[in-house]
Amino acid sequence: MQALLDPAILFFLLGVCAGLLRSNLEVPPAVSRFLALYLLMALGLKGGFALAQSGWTAEVAKAMVLALVLSVAIPAMGYGLLRRKLAPFDAAAVAATYGSVSAVTFITAVQYMEANGHAFGGHMAAAMALMESPAIILAIALAARLRKHNQGGASAPGRPMQWKSILHESLTDGAQFLLLGSMVIGYMTGSDGKLAMDPFTGGLFKGMLAFFLLDMGMSAARNAPKLAGQSWWIYAYAVGAPLVHAALALGLGLWWGLAVGDLALLMVLAASASYIAVPAVLKHAMPEANAAIYFGMSLGITLPLNLVVGIPLYVKLALWTAGGGTSP
Repeated sequence: MQALLDPAILFFLLGVCAGLLRSNLEVPPAVSRFLALYLLMALGLKGGFALAQSGWTAEVAKAMVLALVLSVAIPAMGYGLLRRKLAPFDAAAVAATYGSVSAVTFITAVQYMEANGHAFGGHMAAAMALMESPAIILAIALAARLRKHNQGGASAPGRPMQWKSILHESLTDGAQFLLLGSMVIGYMTGSDGKLAMDPFTGGLFKGMLAFFLLDMGMSAARNAPKLAGQSWWIYAYAVGAPLVHAALALGLGLWWGLAVGDLALLMVLAASASYIAVPAVLKHAMPEANAAIYFGMSLGITLPLNLVVGIPLYVKLALWTAGGGTSP
């Protein structure tokens, strides 16, 4: 209950109420885009400053390897299960959506951990960036295979596989580019840069996040109805998959001795689902998939679930299992 009293989460719930009540409250798209870029820039700088202080260690390498393993395993397992319940293209799209990550969920988790005094490595921002693209690439490969099968072994006419363009788009997405670039700048400038940018990355961060989550709450409420009439199985997956993916991250992190704070954030990343990067790519690269399904699931169900309930749950589990029974 204490997590719900966080101002940022309360503003998210306020946005949900505004959307459900069909209020004319709205955040202009340009402002929403600015807020998203600000949060990514601030997060990248924070990560770079922390990484400059800690240096490149074995703990950093562990987190990166586990992030890469999860970013491949989650969409692969998801597709193996989903193809039995959904149309093939929809299964691939949902698997990619849940195999990638949500920057907003991660940023909210970082703020939650900072507010509660839980330490974590700044390199986890790089882990987030690493986990974004593999699921997209896997989905594009699955789509090519499905089209070839549907055409009896021939490639679908009018849809040549432009791998260079697809890889470039997924690996140099503007948001990801800004995040990694900001992290490099933070790492290069170190403590001097942290002192100079503190008003930007510290004092403003909480308010900007709250404003952005207000907009996300309205978007979530307005997209949830898109799932009306869909199979109950979709709802079950949108709720259950994040929990299973977080448990998988927990198991792998405990097995390899990941630091408690990094483990908590790895669970958050594994449990999150993309509602920006993956839908943007799939809209053009996989038009056969029903966008209402994968977009409605991630934004209408999984994002609210993770922000309100998931983040405190994942952090508590990480602290309890890896921290010797300590709870936040």
